[in-house]
Amino acid sequence: MLPLKRWILSVAIILILSCNVFAQTKTITMDTLHLSLDSAENIFLKNNLLLLAQKYNVDAQKALIIQAKLLPNPNFSFGRGPVIPINDPASQFPHSNFFSNSENSVTVSQLILLAGKRNKQIKIAEANAQLAEYQFYDLIRTLKYTLRSDFFNIYYLQQSAKVYDKEIQSLQKVVNAFNQQQGKGYIAEKEVVRIKAQLYSLQSEYNDLINQINDTESELRLVLQIKNVFIYPLSNDNKLAALSPQQYALTTLIDTAYKNRTDLLIAKANTSISKLNYDYQKALAVPDLTASLSYDKQGSYAQNFNSAGIAIDLPFFNRNQGNIKSAKSLIDYNVATQKSTEATLEEQIYRALQKAYDNNKLYQNIDSTFTHDFDRLLNEVFINYEKRNIGLLDFLDFYDSYKQNTLQINSIKYNRVQTFEDINFYTGTNFYN
Repeated sequence: MLPLKRWILSVAIILILSCNVFAQTKTITMDTLHLSLDSAENIFLKNNLLLLAQKYNVDAQKALIIQAKLLPNPNFSFGRGPVIPINDPASQFPHSNFFSNSENSVTVSQLILLAGKRNKQIKIAEANAQLAEYQFYDLIRTLKYTLRSDFFNIYYLQQSAKVYDKEIQSLQKVVNAFNQQQGKGYIAEKEVVRIKAQLYSLQSEYNDLINQINDTESELRLVLQIKNVFIYPLSNDNKLAALSPQQYALTTLIDTAYKNRTDLLIAKANTSISKLNYDYQKALAVPDLTASLSYDKQGSYAQNFNSAGIAIDLPFFNRNQGNIKSAKSLIDYNVATQKSTEATLEEQIYRALQKAYDNNKLYQNIDSTFTHDFDRLLNEVFINYEKRNIGLLDFLDFYDSYKQNTLQINSIKYNRVQTFEDINFYTGTNFYN
């Protein structure tokens, strides 16, 4: 008898906690936004702040191409001062012919880049701009994968939530009926406690499921950059059921990924940039030339002296050896990274397609009438239990089987759809839309 009292006390505590949880969840209300997948993607492309920030980065990198094309500015210098002969002490102070006897000098010089440095700088700037664009599209690919995964996850979790809602409502009717008969001796106390315990267990599981939905909703709202709405995904089950992994061969998927997978394009761009940088560092080992023209009024024994000259550093000590060696090592690093990305790409697509076949096969084995028959039997079992045609254990066992099987079917459907989304993500193309 003592264990039964403890059990009743535990059930009472669970009921109190469950009531508190449901009371708290009702304090926050949101508008419901019904969204199709296409509408969600359009909102994402317009609103996402990370995409906007990456667009600014692309513009910044393109502006550097303009900067790289600019030539060095010429240098102009001008000097003026009095001519004071050393052997004439009287001329140490200003006198009336200061301006006429003053020294004037003018020099104009121009830096001339050698070894094609300017063209190499332009190519590096163009490559960096292309890299920024690849990073922009890779961000779109990654965020869109998150969006689509969350979209379908919420959709199937909401289908599962309907099962809990239906069972909780049914058991609540039973509990209400029991409460009306309480004390009249028609129903055994242990049967009442067992039904209530099942109800509280369902409410607790339902609350965990709602929290999971709300967490995924929060992530989806961040991707879409919308606030204070509850997103209700709209999906076409017939189109989802028609998806098949046999539509595309493995070689087609891999070839497409090599062309469109943005992280691979980023790896290739980094390899190209490292090669361009290596050429540029070798060019920096060649000193640049400075050409100049100068005029000197009284700076030497000859007045109004004009001259032209060139200047160049002598590369005796610094021939940019360290930067050249570093740039060559970066080529090897980026080539290895690119090969690793290619190997990862092929394995990811192979595994994703393999999972798609496995999950699709599991989905095809589900009897299409299974869910409909279960829904029909659920009502019949409830009516028969009210009429006492079946016992408590059979009633609860069927309800638990109905819940478990429905949740499992929704899980199978979601895992199947997710494998197609994985193929889209790994190939960088919406094969399955």
